[in-house]
Amino acid sequence: MVTCHHCQGIERQFDRKTAERDLRRFRRRGALRTTRLLIDMLRAPGVEGATLLDVGGGIGAIHHLLLDAGAREVVHVDVSPAYLEAARSEAARRGHIERARFIHADFVAAADELSGADIVTLDRVICCYPDMEPLVGLAADKACRVIGAVYPRETWWMRVGLGLANLMMRLQRSPFRVYLHSPTAIDAVLRQRGFEPRSVRRTIGWHVEVYARRGGSGADRSAQGRVR
Repeated sequence: MVTCHHCQGIERQFDRKTAERDLRRFRRRGALRTTRLLIDMLRAPGVEGATLLDVGGGIGAIHHLLLDAGAREVVHVDVSPAYLEAARSEAARRGHIERARFIHADFVAAADELSGADIVTLDRVICCYPDMEPLVGLAADKACRVIGAVYPRETWWMRVGLGLANLMMRLQRSPFRVYLHSPTAIDAVLRQRGFEPRSVRRTIGWHVEVYARRGGSGADRSAQGRVR
């Protein structure tokens, strides 16, 4: 579980200034490339009427665009109040506010209070969390149909880059850190929860993956498909 100390680090790292900058960029240029790849992979089989749980969704790029594409409703859980406020502002601007719920919480701590959703997303969230297994495992447990994630590749250049980022944060006395979790271990957690890879893309620095629940669309779990 993320400690309060680490949560404070996330709030400090992803503050109002950063959230406002990212929202301006999104409005000018759209989502980041890896986020666009994930959205396209999720949209490929159709998202009409789907529910979404966006874990650590930042400014909400994924759920803004999936709601535009016909998804029914979203719950956005984030540790950063500044990012939640930016996402709420954009949802209101796009006319989605009645279909979105925003929760300020550590997802792992709040998971028991959340219902399942057709789609669960973890876009650049796994690398912000020190303990991967409960985060990915609980997210998978909430996914009735698919789970999508973007996380760093396990390469020497990402090790160097993340190491330098952590050094900078130590020098700035920030408690926030980034983590390079094993893709093999992430895959194992998802397979143990009944998922198999459906779509996989890689960029120089990132894995972009969508896993589907084994045995079909998740119709047998439809009673959990409403987010609350």
